[in-house]
Amino acid sequence: MANVLFYLALSLIWLMLLYHMFLMQGGYLHYLRYEKPIKEWEKANKPLPMVSILIPAHNEEVVIERTLKAMVRLQYPKDKLEVIVINDNSSDRTAEIAGSFASKYPFVKVITTQPPYAGKGKSTALNQGLLHASGEVIVVYDADNTPERMAVYYLVLALQNDERAGVVVGKFRVNNAASNLLTRCINIETICFQWMAQAGRHHWFRITTIPGTNFAIRRQILEQLGGWDEKALAEDTELTIRVYNLGYYIRFFPAAITWEQEPETWRVWWKQRTRWARGNQYVVLKFLKKLFSLKRKSIMFDLIYFFFTYFLFFLGVITSDLLLLANLLFDLHLGVGIVSTILWILAFFLYVTEVLIALSVEKTELNLKNIALVLLMYFTYSQIWIVLVVYAFCLEMKRSLFKQEVTWYKTERFQKDNAVHPPSK
Repeated sequence: MANVLFYLALSLIWLMLLYHMFLMQGGYLHYLRYEKPIKEWEKANKPLPMVSILIPAHNEEVVIERTLKAMVRLQYPKDKLEVIVINDNSSDRTAEIAGSFASKYPFVKVITTQPPYAGKGKSTALNQGLLHASGEVIVVYDADNTPERMAVYYLVLALQNDERAGVVVGKFRVNNAASNLLTRCINIETICFQWMAQAGRHHWFRITTIPGTNFAIRRQILEQLGGWDEKALAEDTELTIRVYNLGYYIRFFPAAITWEQEPETWRVWWKQRTRWARGNQYVVLKFLKKLFSLKRKSIMFDLIYFFFTYFLFFLGVITSDLLLLANLLFDLHLGVGIVSTILWILAFFLYVTEVLIALSVEKTELNLKNIALVLLMYFTYSQIWIVLVVYAFCLEMKRSLFKQEVTWYKTERFQKDNAVHPPSK
């Protein structure tokens, strides 16, 4: 029995690794092609729509000034642009700093959430911002984001010229990657996510997940859906499923780039990633029950992928690790022979290859320092993720069983002096 479980667990791990390699191939092909339509779209010269940028902000005085400076620099007609800072129950200088920009620039607005909506989390804040927005296209940025000058233009350009797309998603990069070992790991993680999960799934299946930032969505879709789900911790993933179920698809267009700050301490990282894991688990459990009633059948593959990622894959890893540990303490007659050893070594090199291909897409990222870090991440960063997902699952099950109210955790920001931000393009 132990041998059957062990090899079943190895099979689950290998299935996921091979699928990620398949995605990485698609991501690389998307990288080679995504810029080709730009000239044709610009020649079409379609009129640009009114755009409302929503920036939910709760105690963001550390980063909000830099974010609003980036908004002011955006290359988009200012008479067709409004930037709405949603001051959500802040107790610091967020409202004061945002207000100073609003007094200088007519297209910048500040609204303050009121009870009973104040301090309820990002989804609630976005829904309140939507009530004050006048644009036919809604763009969302987190308060720590500094989009490049052409980011919003590219998001809207793709949306205007691709009628089947309900949402256009851009690329995000880490502006404080050089701060410490943790941020370097996160930088590699985000690069892999862009070119593997986002670009790869878009290329092969026309499936992309809406991130929490740097995306444009048609206002009519949000109104049809009733806005964001205020119970979801991963409001972006949840919105993704509902957009696809309406019959639209989501385009990944990495020409639109934003730079964001990532956690610089393990404590902040743990809280943020726990929220992400719990949020995605909530989405899987919410929609898996409706799997066969979904109108857009292709999204079934995405739900199954999330189910595999956050449940079966980690179950396989944990099962194999526990069996190996138990075999050291008790004689389980586990047949860990040459075949399983070779499979583990090959899995390690497959993981490394996938990550290095993703890094090669971004200029300057495929270097000796990052190659050494990738080797280290397999045994450290990736293993910590396993523990985190188990912890998040326990919390989510507890919330579901005891009908607990969802508590939103806002990621702690760090002083801007820690950021190494490239020149705006």
